[in-house]
Amino acid sequence: MKLYTIDTGYFKLDGGAMFGVVPKVLWSRTNPADENNLCPWAMRSLLIEDGDRLILIDNGIGDKQDDRFLRHYYLHGHDTLDKSLNRHGFLPEDITDVFLTHLHFDHCGGSVKWNKDRTGFEMVFKNARYWSNKVHWEHALNSNYREKASFLKDNILPIQESGNLNFIDREKKFLDFIDVLFVDGHTESQMIPHIKYKNQTIIFAADLLPSTGHVPLAYVMGYDIQPLKTLNEKKDFLLDAANNKHIIFLQHDNYNECCTVKLSEKGVVLDQTFRLSDIL
Repeated sequence: MKLYTIDTGYFKLDGGAMFGVVPKVLWSRTNPADENNLCPWAMRSLLIEDGDRLILIDNGIGDKQDDRFLRHYYLHGHDTLDKSLNRHGFLPEDITDVFLTHLHFDHCGGSVKWNKDRTGFEMVFKNARYWSNKVHWEHALNSNYREKASFLKDNILPIQESGNLNFIDREKKFLDFIDVLFVDGHTESQMIPHIKYKNQTIIFAADLLPSTGHVPLAYVMGYDIQPLKTLNEKKDFLLDAANNKHIIFLQHDNYNECCTVKLSEKGVVLDQTFRLSDIL
């Protein structure tokens, strides 16, 4: 098995929204904001090569939305999904599976692109099966008013129309080397893959733990639809990661790609930060 970090780009979000009720004087120590209270965030994906399978976990914001939409998120940097795949010697048509942790636009927007004459949409990964789960899929299509702006139909419906949509069963194992943790605080049935790599477990944390700045339990995003549930889910997640020395792959951390956590007198705290390539 080989693992590759796929950098799809960077964007900005309001620091207050990213840290909920935590005062700025605290969260800005790890995530400083600009004059507009915006903090930079990564949209980092993970590519798993195992035999004849090439599995991409999430795929960023994409580029099909109009300028009016994208201006809200201040896209920056030179990394793109295609550039990052090419850097490792891959093309979109090489991908066999696209695992979508959830269907918010910054996680699945790279799934779909305009066709050549911009009259409709086509799949970016033409030879891939796309994996979601039935509960989350229905939630995304029939969402609440608070969350519906994060579910863009142009990112979602073409996947189903392509015939390549598959659902992961919450009660069954996904793959021999990938276990899936389902969590419901951020959004209904978000999937957190736990990848067995050699003698380690590497966890793609998605929006359960966006950054090292979110390790303290009370640091919960304002975007979460059930923040108290997130609090309990994160507590269990961090305790498990600390006790079993799991490696946490951080999707949104602008400064750190991976981390470990440890137990202390104050509970679970940040231990080490490093790049994925440092441990492969």
